[in-house]
Amino acid sequence: MTSKTTDRIATVYFWASGIVIIAILAWFLFRILGDGIPHLSWHFIFGKPEEIKAGGGVGPQLFNSFYVLILSLLISIPIGLFSGIYLAVYAQKNWFTDLVRISVEALSSVPSIVFGLFGFLLFANLLGLKFSILGGAATVALLNLPVMVRVTEESIRTVPDSYWEASLALGSTKWQAIRKVLIPAALPSLITGITLIAGRALGESAILIYTAGLSVSRFFPDFNPLKMGETLSVHLWYVGAEALVPDAKEIAKGSAALLLIVVLIFNLLVSIPSRILQKRLSGGK
Repeated sequence: MTSKTTDRIATVYFWASGIVIIAILAWFLFRILGDGIPHLSWHFIFGKPEEIKAGGGVGPQLFNSFYVLILSLLISIPIGLFSGIYLAVYAQKNWFTDLVRISVEALSSVPSIVFGLFGFLLFANLLGLKFSILGGAATVALLNLPVMVRVTEESIRTVPDSYWEASLALGSTKWQAIRKVLIPAALPSLITGITLIAGRALGESAILIYTAGLSVSRFFPDFNPLKMGETLSVHLWYVGAEALVPDAKEIAKGSAALLLIVVLIFNLLVSIPSRILQKRLSGGK
């Protein structure tokens, strides 16, 4: 078999793989949005849920989803950012840093339900938070922390060494070089990583079942982080498995479509400015 024939076979294989993946993704989008969008309305998106009667909304669950997302990012981003900077800049090459990296990679592959049980034991029982938004957000932050650490370290390492050396040569301290050179240069990659963990937090359900609970506050919106806070993804599971309302299937379809739309909009709102910033940093290329 000649090299040209091998190249053609490989090209056909890669094109076919891409088309199949895109087709599957398009089918999922068409199925979820096609079944769910007809059930979306102003009352459904912002109304309160019903336990027995039909016609309930998902307003509190949607609010809790963003509340958990924001709190989890406030916890995971600073810790993950500084930990990744330490591993990329300050850490020496020895057995301890190798152990830390192996541990971070191992934690990245732990199933989310394990984090949920750990969060239930630590935050709900040991720390006395019980089922609460704060406990759920802290556990989601633990889930996303290994990913944030690895993304930060790899983003910092992709910055050319000449940037770092030139900054130090001009008299900058290490912290000044990190703050004014490395982080701005690595910002597009960091934003991509934050987008990934944010989407993961919005769609997480196994963790929040054990830490945030299956109920919502009587008040809407309720900013008390110690209250129970069922999110939209957990509500989607609940109405599909245990709900007593007669329109449970319609609520599940609408919730799935709404969750998908929220994640898509959030990704677009973050990725578009990131691409604009990346073009500016690269001189418009």
